[in-house]
Amino acid sequence: METRQRFADRIDWGLAFLLMLFFIVSALGISSAQTSSVYGTNFVIRQAFWYVVGGIIIGGSLFFDPDQYKRLAWYVYGFGIFLLLALLVAPESIVPERNGAHSWFVLGPLGALQPSEFMKTFLILALARIITNHHELNPKKTLQTDFQLLLKIGAATFVPLAFIMQQPDLGTSLVILAIMTGIILVSGITWKLIVPIYASITVIGGIIFSLVIWAPELLEKYLKVQPYQFGRIYAWLDPYNYSKLEGFHLINSLNAIGSGQIFGKGYSDAEVYIPENHTDFIFSVIGEEYGFIGASVVISLFFLLIYHLTKTALDTKEPFNAYVCAGIISMITFHVFQNIGMTIQLLPITGIPLPFISYGGSSLMGNMLALGIVFSMRFYHKTYMFSSEDS
Repeated sequence: METRQRFADRIDWGLAFLLMLFFIVSALGISSAQTSSVYGTNFVIRQAFWYVVGGIIIGGSLFFDPDQYKRLAWYVYGFGIFLLLALLVAPESIVPERNGAHSWFVLGPLGALQPSEFMKTFLILALARIITNHHELNPKKTLQTDFQLLLKIGAATFVPLAFIMQQPDLGTSLVILAIMTGIILVSGITWKLIVPIYASITVIGGIIFSLVIWAPELLEKYLKVQPYQFGRIYAWLDPYNYSKLEGFHLINSLNAIGSGQIFGKGYSDAEVYIPENHTDFIFSVIGEEYGFIGASVVISLFFLLIYHLTKTALDTKEPFNAYVCAGIISMITFHVFQNIGMTIQLLPITGIPLPFISYGGSSLMGNMLALGIVFSMRFYHKTYMFSSEDS
């Protein structure tokens, strides 16, 4: 017999509390960052506004249950592809070039909208539906059916990936690949296919990396890689030889985090200048002003978020929900690992923000949309009396 729950009891308050903590950290970090430079905008107020919009998105997400998200998956996927295509054909007045890429629609006083941030969630829904439907149609797994599923996942991922690479946006392209990889690992595809494919990708990646170092002109000619992207690799390996160019951000980030030591210098006492530190390099600000303790708190919050999403995936009895959670976990984990890694020279610098903390409306709304689906899973999760398991 199904038990009835009050509306308030169906809200995932644990996840809501985590989002509140992220907002506090984001507000403190951005407030500190904007005191180190001359900005004509109060980014804390804007970030608070985007958090409110994100809350509305989450509230709107509760009007749809997981089954409806499954039915809508291809529609939102198609809408996302339409927006990515529009970026390529829209005039310069609507889609201006920023940092060498055409990735944003400029909406006047509303600011800019980056469709690829929403495409990540749309892709997760589409891949989850592909896998769920495939397993329903092929209850008996074979090497052939697994290979067919792999092709379906690859094809659905390639379409938005190709459009995003045309902008070009390497950072988001890497996130798309991370989402695909994470979902493939939990899709049930045999390791007999996964291991050789990803081993080959690793070898190819190693070859490309070697070409970046020894023969970059080949990549420029055949893969259309932009020269500034090579500079990021060179600056990552030896930032002090590129201290006035691509290595400037990395050197200052290392100095900022290192000078914070254990307890940090204190709120708004940052001394190291990092341009646009309220966006991609917000972790450097936190490391300098709040030290190892503050940086550890940030990492712990993300650990708790990933743990909560993992628990949601394990609690649900619907395969579609579990695959969606896996995609969201892959997306957020890669964002965190890449963003923090690039500030400490563990990884090359890419334009990937720190989720829920870096300033940015599109990034925050895209992530809120993803978590809104998780809220929906908890909201419509049914429990039954006289049963040790949930349905």
